[in-house]
Amino acid sequence: MTATDFPATAPARSVRTFHPRRGRMTARQTAALERLWPVHGLDVPDVPGTPVDPARLFPRRAPLVLEIGSGMGDTTAAMAAADPDRDYLAVEVHTPGIANLLDLVERHGLGNVRVARGDALDLVSGLAEASLDAVHVFFPDPWPKSRHHKRRIIQPAHVALLRSRLVPGGTLHCATDWAEYADAMRETLDADPGLVNAHDGFAPRPAHRPVTKFERRALTAGRPVTDLIYRRR
Repeated sequence: MTATDFPATAPARSVRTFHPRRGRMTARQTAALERLWPVHGLDVPDVPGTPVDPARLFPRRAPLVLEIGSGMGDTTAAMAAADPDRDYLAVEVHTPGIANLLDLVERHGLGNVRVARGDALDLVSGLAEASLDAVHVFFPDPWPKSRHHKRRIIQPAHVALLRSRLVPGGTLHCATDWAEYADAMRETLDADPGLVNAHDGFAPRPAHRPVTKFERRALTAGRPVTDLIYRRR
C-alpha cells in the first residue's frame, strides 16, 4: 500500500462521533505509513459488527488496551512503552496521526502496539465481549453545541457497548478539558449500572497518563483537565 492508496475518509455512519480530517504528512511519516501499515495496521471493517480478532494482530496473548482517538500517537507510544505486559490497539481516523504513531512504534521498538483506521464504534462492535482490559478515551471531540451532543462518544448507548467489551474489573478511563463535557461524562458513566466509579467523583490526575502538547495548550488557555476512571462490575 502506498500513501496515495491509503483511504482519505472513514467509513460512513449516520451519526459520526469524529471529524474526518485531512492533513499534510512529512516525508518521514509518509515513508512510515508505506513501510509499516502492512505490518502494524488494521482497516476497520466497513460493516459494523464484523468480527475483529485481536489474536490475529499480536504475536502473543496479553491483556488488551483500546485507545480511542490516539491523535498523533505520543500518548499511546509512551503508555505502551511503560506497560510492556499489555498490548495496545489504537484507533484513529487522522492519517498523519496514524503515520506518526507507526513511526514512533518503529523508532521505539514497540511490539505491543497496533494501529486501526476507521470508526472506533464499528471496531468495538466487532470485538468479543469481555475482550478488553481497558478502554482509553482521551480528549474526545466535545461537540460543544447542543445540537451536536448526539455526536459525543460518551453517551449511554456507546458507554454500554464499551463496557460490554471490558473484562470484569476492566477500566474505562476518560479525560477532557471541556468542563461541561466532564460533567456530562460523569452523569452518563454514573448512570451505567455495570460501571462503578474508581474514585469519589472525578479522579486525581493519574501519573501514568503522559502530559501531551494538547493538554499543555489546554492548561495554558485556562481549561482544567478532568479525568474519570470507572471499572466494570
